[in-house]
Amino acid sequence: IGSKLSEIVSTPVLAPSLPLQEDFVYHWKAITHYYIETSDDKAPVTDTNIPSHLEQMLDILTQEEGERESGETGPCMEYLLHHKILETLYTLGKADCPPGMKQQVLTFYTKLLAHIRQPLLPHINVHRPVQKLVRLCGEVLAAPTENEEIQFLCIVCAKLKQDPYLVNFFLENKSKRPEIKSPERAKELKQNALAPDTGQSAAEQRADCPGEPQAAASASTSSPTNNNNSSSSNYNLVTSLLNLTKSPDGRIVVKACEGLMLLVSLPEPAAAKCLTENTELCELLTDRLVSFYKALPQSMDPLDIETVESVNWGLDVYNLKEDAAVFTGKGALISFLSWLDYCDQLIKEAHKSAASVMAKAVRERFFVSVMEPQLMQTSEVGILTSTALLNRIIRQVTSEALLQEMVYFLLGEEKELETQATITQNPLRHRLIEHCDHLSDEISIMTLRLFEQLIQKPNQHILHSLVLRNLEERNYLENKPQDERETMENGQPHDAVDLEEDPLFGDDLSPESRLLGSDWLSSSPQQSPDHLKSDGKTEVHKIVNSFLCLVPDEAKSSYHVEGTGYDTYLRDAHRQFRDYCGVCQQWDWRGNPKPFEKCNLDLPFFEGHFLKVLFDRMGRILDQPYDVNLQVTAVLSKLSLLPHPHLHEYLLDPYISLAPGCRSLFSVIVRVVGDLMLRIHRIPDFTPKLLLVRKRLLGLEPEGINVDHMTLLEGVIVLEEFCKELAAIAFVKYHAAASSSP
Repeated sequence: IGSKLSEIVSTPVLAPSLPLQEDFVYHWKAITHYYIETSDDKAPVTDTNIPSHLEQMLDILTQEEGERESGETGPCMEYLLHHKILETLYTLGKADCPPGMKQQVLTFYTKLLAHIRQPLLPHINVHRPVQKLVRLCGEVLAAPTENEEIQFLCIVCAKLKQDPYLVNFFLENKSKRPEIKSPERAKELKQNALAPDTGQSAAEQRADCPGEPQAAASASTSSPTNNNNSSSSNYNLVTSLLNLTKSPDGRIVVKACEGLMLLVSLPEPAAAKCLTENTELCELLTDRLVSFYKALPQSMDPLDIETVESVNWGLDVYNLKEDAAVFTGKGALISFLSWLDYCDQLIKEAHKSAASVMAKAVRERFFVSVMEPQLMQTSEVGILTSTALLNRIIRQVTSEALLQEMVYFLLGEEKELETQATITQNPLRHRLIEHCDHLSDEISIMTLRLFEQLIQKPNQHILHSLVLRNLEERNYLENKPQDERETMENGQPHDAVDLEEDPLFGDDLSPESRLLGSDWLSSSPQQSPDHLKSDGKTEVHKIVNSFLCLVPDEAKSSYHVEGTGYDTYLRDAHRQFRDYCGVCQQWDWRGNPKPFEKCNLDLPFFEGHFLKVLFDRMGRILDQPYDVNLQVTAVLSKLSLLPHPHLHEYLLDPYISLAPGCRSLFSVIVRVVGDLMLRIHRIPDFTPKLLLVRKRLLGLEPEGINVDHMTLLEGVIVLEEFCKELAAIAFVKYHAAASSSP
């Protein structure tokens, strides 16, 4: 018994833990008593117990929520709301008393919003002090509280993303009386906020504060008013984030940009309108884009611009010394491309109305004001650099709204038929197309690459402006019955194979490749019966062989080199056509060509400025540098792949009867071949030289002595390869149509 008694006596008696609410109140009153009892308010807050008390309060609130049913408000949270603790903390933070208090208050707000699962922002005693604290953020550049400010703003943005309608709380009316900032008023607010808890009822407290809206209860919530008059509203959350994007700390800038990304994506129309009308967001995007562009060197190697690594905004961390060693201006280029990526992503994520306004701002303030003069200049070095940069911009832009504005900037908004008289109507469009046939081969190649990039973008106006509007009436066709249409002899060249048996073209064509149905490949209704056999096989081979037989045997060299047959183009053509069908699926390109009887065939045909320049260059393929020829044929093959009935007919049907004075891609190549036949016989040892040049181009033969007529020989090789590519494209398109036929 004695041992048991001694054991009991020696065991310490633990005091019962205080209920959570009492503990919470104790910590809060410890903070308020500090202000009442302390006369020295110059000591930093870290020398006091305030940070510890605030941390304890947060822990208690988190613990209380964890012990209760989801959504139920506990007595500690009730106390925080009822006694307007957040309002008091805001006042203390604004006064930064003691020094460093603003930092502590920002941290408390941030953790409270982050850790408490129940929605707090609908409470008037939460969203009102949150609004006020938002206004304090970003006021001072490079402030010591920047990190806490951005963390707080980002958690508010995240909460609005979860419940977008709450954003209307943050659209503050401009006509609202501004907060008085005189020292006397600040002192009065501080004294009122720090008055000890007297046990007054909520009604009595409201009576003492006539300017305070009446809340139904301590935990009352309010509904945000949908502010349709957004033109008279302030969007301080955006303004504060914009201020922080000017921080010298790159990490702060990235976080601020992330916050803006969240806000622009909110689906509230009033917020979207306020964003573009009452904030400087558009100015930030465009001014920074312009400044980054102007920081680029006046002259840059197009290859450097084209090959610099892909850039994602926020990740443009680079080593200045290393980049300068690679090429001058690499750091500036990465900064420009990084900000362009941010603008593009922001517009892509934005509410539709805001996206349109931001994209128009980029068009007017950057493309028109800055890029257009660069593209219209006469300096060849300047043209080359600006065209290479524009090509990189086109490649990088993915947002629908920004792409649309960029296309209108480059090509204009005109939709009617082109004529010889109207091609100069849009000076920039005219200049860019003319640059495809510039005296400088470098400028020609870069501009052709630009258009190759452009016609692959998912925007219907690009193709309509450049080619389709001029083919709408099919007035390239002869205005008479076509019973006499000539057909080429259906001979089989050495490299023609029975491709219907090719395993690549079994039944594995994707639905996208079949989406347009078999009708769209039908040529004009007046085709001869022999041209359209029931199984489609003869038709396919006739068209394929029309292209394969264009180049005479004595000018062919691919059959001397293994692995260079026509079938090598099929896989690429299949993949590219499938990709194009996916892009064009949303456009109304289905069905037959426009019925012949409904076409205005009396209208004079003009192929359009773009096709005119391409055909002109194609006609000079035997006299142009190899690299130019490769780029010209690359653009034409991309156009040939498009699943539009008129474009297919005009570029890939050798059997159409052209109207007098008109030319098609096939007729242009026929003329080139005719010229080639005359020139072959003037060159001794033509075939051995041709084979040697091909092997050198393939890297199968070392560079040796110069070969005479090198430009011509290289042109012949490109011509042969292009005809094989067109044959492959024609086959793939016909096969896709046949596969989707009933």
